[in-house]
Amino acid sequence: MDAEIALQINGEEHRLTVDTRTTLLDLLREHVGLTGAKKGCDHGQCGACTILIDGRRANACLALAVAHDGAALTTVEGLANHDELHPLQAAFIERDAFQCGYCTPGQLCSAVGMLAEAEAEGAALDAPEIRERMSGNLCRCGAYPNIVAAIADTVE
Repeated sequence: MDAEIALQINGEEHRLTVDTRTTLLDLLREHVGLTGAKKGCDHGQCGACTILIDGRRANACLALAVAHDGAALTTVEGLANHDELHPLQAAFIERDAFQCGYCTPGQLCSAVGMLAEAEAEGAALDAPEIRERMSGNLCRCGAYPNIVAAIADTVE
């Protein structure tokens, strides 16, 4: 069964007809052509597919597109402001916070959402707190020390 939905993706309006079983991850990758969010485990366990839904981080592989009709989505492709990198993207480059890069889009979106959550809570973010809040995003290469350092750089 198909359904018509409207989504704001990286600031651009998209009207799509999708199968009601389509996840946001598959919609982004297969219908919209945004391949930044990765399909890692397809079970919500690795965080490679993390995007922002209405500003909150979420695993796109677990979110049905029809359940988010009218939502504003931000993917890694939407973090930069034209040619100007998001501060977290710049920090990841500066700190060499990636190796193979597969998890990086999810790490970046998760970090953006996590920083917004911490700011709303008035929480202080030290390295252990960053590690805890980012624990849903796995890195098979083990770049965690540099990921945490890059995030910490943007907090300061």
